[in-house]
Amino acid sequence: MNNNTLARILREGGIPPYLVSWVSSFLGERSCTLIFHGAPGTPTPLNVGSLQGSPISPLLFLLYLAPLHFRIPRGLMIPYVDDFALTVASLSYGGNIRRPQELFEKLETKASRLGGSFSVAKTELIHWRTPSQRHSPKCISPIQIKGELFRQSNSFWWLGYWFTPALNPAAHFSRRLALAQGAFALIRRLSPPGAGLPPYLWHRLATSVVAPILLYGAVLFTHGVGTTTRLDTFWRKVQWWTTNCLSPTPTGIPSVESCLPPVSLLITHRQRVAALRVVCSPPTVNPATARLHPSFPSLSEYRAPDLSWALTRGLSSVYLPLHWKSPRPVPRRRNHLPGDEVAHRSIPFTSGLSRMPMINSHLVHPTPTLQPRSLMNNTYSTLKKRIREKLLAEWASLFPPPGYYLHTPTVSPGPGHIRRRENPPHESRKKLSGRPPDWEVPLLKKLAAFLSVTSTRFRPTMFAPTTPPSSPPFLLSPPRVPLWDFRVFSLAEV
Repeated sequence: MNNNTLARILREGGIPPYLVSWVSSFLGERSCTLIFHGAPGTPTPLNVGSLQGSPISPLLFLLYLAPLHFRIPRGLMIPYVDDFALTVASLSYGGNIRRPQELFEKLETKASRLGGSFSVAKTELIHWRTPSQRHSPKCISPIQIKGELFRQSNSFWWLGYWFTPALNPAAHFSRRLALAQGAFALIRRLSPPGAGLPPYLWHRLATSVVAPILLYGAVLFTHGVGTTTRLDTFWRKVQWWTTNCLSPTPTGIPSVESCLPPVSLLITHRQRVAALRVVCSPPTVNPATARLHPSFPSLSEYRAPDLSWALTRGLSSVYLPLHWKSPRPVPRRRNHLPGDEVAHRSIPFTSGLSRMPMINSHLVHPTPTLQPRSLMNNTYSTLKKRIREKLLAEWASLFPPPGYYLHTPTVSPGPGHIRRRENPPHESRKKLSGRPPDWEVPLLKKLAAFLSVTSTRFRPTMFAPTTPPSSPPFLLSPPRVPLWDFRVFSLAEV
């Protein structure tokens, strides 16, 4: 980032002269000193780059790259800082290969004027396939950029998502599950037997560390039965660890005790919250909101000029936009845009509203259609409350605990839950509280009956000095504690 070039871009963009002078003064007269073996070198003047750690540096860098952003006919450019993704559509694979090459030459020309260039070695290529094109011939032709050939990748990583040509979510969540298992193995070391954090903080770690790693991308991708089963198996282990329950405990009890919903309900809840956030965001601020169908009842009439569904308009076997008033098809169809499907998850909770409230309305220019900010924020809070109540209702009906368990599901531990979780992980609840919880009484009675039968069965052989038992009772063998393997994955861009 050249300081003089940035000042020129700011002036051409209509930035007031005093702000341009302030930025030039902020970036100017800086020097760099390198230290080798503790000995500092000679200060070298710098006229490029920005101060690392300053909150204004990312904003200045985005303004510096603004000339690289331009509209693409029947295409879409989605840059993230210095990472550019180009999506094009045409009637043939040949057109899809030629157009990225032409667009790269245009980007390279614009970047050279800014004194920059692209790292060609990090280029990746993938051909998207619509559902009806699954049985059609695949394209194996590479693209050529600056003399280098790049063939289609089976999967590639961008912004934390792993994409495949068929948009199969299994490739993404297999990696997310491995990362969550590694993070969980590290967190478990914070609470070894005999020491560690209180269980209330275990819940905080599970919801703030493990769940975001495991469910990253769950808002957009639709899970299959196999993927959901694998995630649920791991999530139950997190619930057992949070509550210090034994693995034979009925699955409904650790879920309620830990205040951690089952993974299938947690995914659905996050999808609904994300849908509400999209439909209630200003279209001029949220790119996903700006690309919803024109029938979407927003307080703003703005829509992005490069709508996603315009990419495949006029082509056969396309993804179709989903009208806001059309019910979401059940079972799900794969010919609707994912963004429209995400937004439609909020319709059951917005009954009685003719227009969606707009959060962060202070970021847009005031118009006559905008309602008072406090009113819109209160409406948004009410909608979030409806989604939360729906989660609890589905939790109690689809995954009910046994009848002898008296507590109701909740997602936030209250005072009663905190008291039940004050016990350290190495001591039993009976030792600290004087008696076990009510839901454990039937289990302890069954266990006591089993112990009496077992002790009677092995009594003649256990105490006989000359005739040891042929097979020791399994209750005498120490329990095996499963250990998690911590794996480090190096994700390198190709």
